[in-house]
Amino acid sequence: MKIHAAKSPGNGLPIRYLLVSWLLVLSALAFIDRTNTSIAGVQIRSEFKIDNVHLGWVVSAFLVGYALCQIPAGVLARRIGPRLLLMLGVIWWGIFTALTAMAPPGVHGSLLILLAIRFSLGAGAAAMYPSANQFVERWFPMEERGKANGIVFGGVGLGSGITPVLITTITLHYGWHAAFYFCAMIGLVIGAVWYLIARNTPETHPWVRAAELEHIVRGRGDLHSVAANEGPLDATVPWKKIFQSRNVLALSGSYFTYGYISWIFFSWFYLYLAEVRGLSLKTSALYSAMPFIAMMLGSLLGGVASDLIARHLGARVGRCFLPAFSLSLTGLLLVLGSRAHNAVTASIVLACGAGALYVSQSCFFSVTADFGGEHAGVVSGTMNMCCQIGGATTASLTPLIASHFGWEASFLTATILAVLGAIAWLFVDPAARLAKMGDATA
Repeated sequence: MKIHAAKSPGNGLPIRYLLVSWLLVLSALAFIDRTNTSIAGVQIRSEFKIDNVHLGWVVSAFLVGYALCQIPAGVLARRIGPRLLLMLGVIWWGIFTALTAMAPPGVHGSLLILLAIRFSLGAGAAAMYPSANQFVERWFPMEERGKANGIVFGGVGLGSGITPVLITTITLHYGWHAAFYFCAMIGLVIGAVWYLIARNTPETHPWVRAAELEHIVRGRGDLHSVAANEGPLDATVPWKKIFQSRNVLALSGSYFTYGYISWIFFSWFYLYLAEVRGLSLKTSALYSAMPFIAMMLGSLLGGVASDLIARHLGARVGRCFLPAFSLSLTGLLLVLGSRAHNAVTASIVLACGAGALYVSQSCFFSVTADFGGEHAGVVSGTMNMCCQIGGATTASLTPLIASHFGWEASFLTATILAVLGAIAWLFVDPAARLAKMGDATA
């Protein structure tokens, strides 16, 4: 393989970990911008004169836009690269975060305007994880992808954990509109830094040393070298192979259940603690951060554990059995937490359920990166689309179930889906590769 980048001698911090750490920051920002509506939900609900069901529509609108644009984002991540796409995505979702605060509550059709803004925000935010997975596939050897994805998705818990305290504090002092303007401004800075320090491939990054590049390329699993440049790629996406793949179908089904469960925490946990468990807004903000701290820890630990187990016990155990176990444990903890009488106990147990769920997170994206190869963004985008459909479903369905049958029934529904998601992992083959597939399914 011909190396194009200038290399520096000596040892130092691997550039791939510097860049993936900034992806963690971008991931945190992405979840601040998508969960701020839930934290400001009480104020938005009052200002727009809507109930929880209609507030659920607002959350779902984001997720519908997000889901519909996952596959296009995967295609763009491969064609123009994650460096440019993520910067454009951050600008886009910053604009629509600000527009959320500008939505006029007192005019005819104000709810429809708010829904359209949140849908558009979701469309721009879709760039995040297909781009990140495309980056991980090019920048990390296969044996490190669990750890890399664990770092990226650690930002989910970090951003979501910061959001309750950040948005509540700004809202109490300056109003929820100011909180959204702040989110938009900080995003522009984070996106600009990403564009300055990132490159699409290690071959084109001037900071990457020869030893690091050799390590990445040797462990990347390429059947042949992908063009090491910043320009578009011309190869056709093998859509038929992707949509007929047993791996993609099983991962997408499991990730649907994952999205359904996770968005109970993102969209309803804060209001659940405040209105069902009777906590004050400040106390609710504190306790509602617990699941997201657990998500961050679960994501980081799950990524490291997946790589370690795969190295010593095989890819099937590390990449498939681990997420199957974590999803099963999540279901159990959701039942126990929802039935706990004490609000603090319920918060802690449910937070542990969120952490257990995120132990499986890196496995979804590590397997799609390995399977998809140079089409990792498209494959992960396809899978992530199903996750967001699950999230949109729970954002609207959870309050309906709760209003008719109680909140225990809402968590029981999530438990059943967690078990189904665990079973789906038993049909995943971590050794399958898209590039090696014939016309038959795999």
